[in-house]
Amino acid sequence: MRSVVRVLHVTGGNLYGGVETALVALARYRSLCPALEPQFALSFPGRFSQELGETGVAVHQLGEVRTRKPWTIWAARRRLRELLRRERFDVVICHAMWPMAIFGKAARSSSAGLAFWAHDAAAINGRHWLERWAGRVRPDLVIGNSLYTLETVPAVFPGVPSCLVHYPVKLQQPPNPSECRAAVRREMGISGDTVVVIQVSRMEAWKGHQLQLEGLSRLKSDPRWICWMVGGAQRPIEQEYMRSLQQAANELGIGERIRFLGQRSDVGKLLIAADIFSQPNKGAEPFGIVFIEALSAGLPVVTTAMGGPKEIIDDSCGMVVPPERADQLSAALRSLIDSRELRMRLGGNGPERARQLCDPAGRIADLRAALGRVARS
Repeated sequence: MRSVVRVLHVTGGNLYGGVETALVALARYRSLCPALEPQFALSFPGRFSQELGETGVAVHQLGEVRTRKPWTIWAARRRLRELLRRERFDVVICHAMWPMAIFGKAARSSSAGLAFWAHDAAAINGRHWLERWAGRVRPDLVIGNSLYTLETVPAVFPGVPSCLVHYPVKLQQPPNPSECRAAVRREMGISGDTVVVIQVSRMEAWKGHQLQLEGLSRLKSDPRWICWMVGGAQRPIEQEYMRSLQQAANELGIGERIRFLGQRSDVGKLLIAADIFSQPNKGAEPFGIVFIEALSAGLPVVTTAMGGPKEIIDDSCGMVVPPERADQLSAALRSLIDSRELRMRLGGNGPERARQLCDPAGRIADLRAALGRVARS
C-alpha cells in the first residue's frame, strides 16, 4: 500500500447538494489524514468550486460540457488527459454516472487507478443511456455511500470490488448554541416554547414535502408548532414544484404555519434553533447528509423507512414510519410535539450516533485505506 495517495476527484460542479457537501468536507478536513492528498477537477464553475477553493485545495477547471455538443466533451477530455500527464495522481475518482460516462475513458488512459463513487441509487438498472455509456469503462473499485446504494451498482459494474465509505460530516457548531438558538428564534419571530419542525432538502418531490404537509395538516388545530422548509429551487421545474407546495399548504389550511426559507448558508444555526427534524421521503435517499447534521445538532429525526436513512436512524435517535402514511407521520410528530422529554432523550443520543457513522477523521481514513488498495504507481 502506498504511504501517500494522491487522488483526483472528477465531477460536474453545476449543482450543489449532498454530494458536493461531502466533497467539500473531504477538502476541509483533509489535514486529519495527511496520507490522502485530494485535488478536484470540475466541468462547471459555481458555488461548489468557490467553496472548494476557500478550503485551499487545488481545483482544476475542465471546461463546460454539453452532451448535445460533442466538441465540448472532446475538449474537456483533452484537458483531463493533459492534467493527468502533468501531475502524478495515484487514483482518479469519478463521482456518479455523468462524470464516469464523460471522463472515465480519459481517466483510464492514465497510469492512475480508477474508482467510481456511487452517490445516487435512484432507478439504477443498467438500461439508461448514461449508465450504458459509463459501463463501457470498468473501474478498479466501486465506493458506495450506503449499503442501499451499493446493492444497485452491479447492474452497471458487475463483478467490480466494492466497499462502503460513509461521508465525513461535521456540523459547524457556534461557540454558544443556546445563545444562537435564542437569536435565530428572535430573528424569526418565534417564541421560546413554539415547537419548530424543520426540513432541509432540495426542492424535489421525492424528498417528501407534500407528505410533510399532509401529516402536519392533521395537527392544524394544535397551535404549538410551526414548520420551516429550507432549500432553494435551483431549476425551473423545482421553482414550479415550490409554488405547488405553497398552494397545497394554503389549501390544507396551514399556509401561515409553513415558512419556506429558501436557500440558506446558515443551516447549522437553523437546526440548532429547531426542535424536530422531519423529512418523510417518498423516494429512497441514497444516504442523507442532512440526517447526520440534524443528529449532530441534537434533534430527534422523523423519516420514512426506505433507502439510506434506514441505516442512519434507529430507535435511539428518532422515529421511522412507513412510506406514504400521512397518519403515522402525523402520529410521530404529535408524540414529539407533546413530549419535550421524548425530544430531549432522542435528540440527546443524536450527536454520538452521528459521530459513529460520519466522524471525519475515521471516514477519510476509511477512504484512504480503500484507495490504497487500487492506487497505481
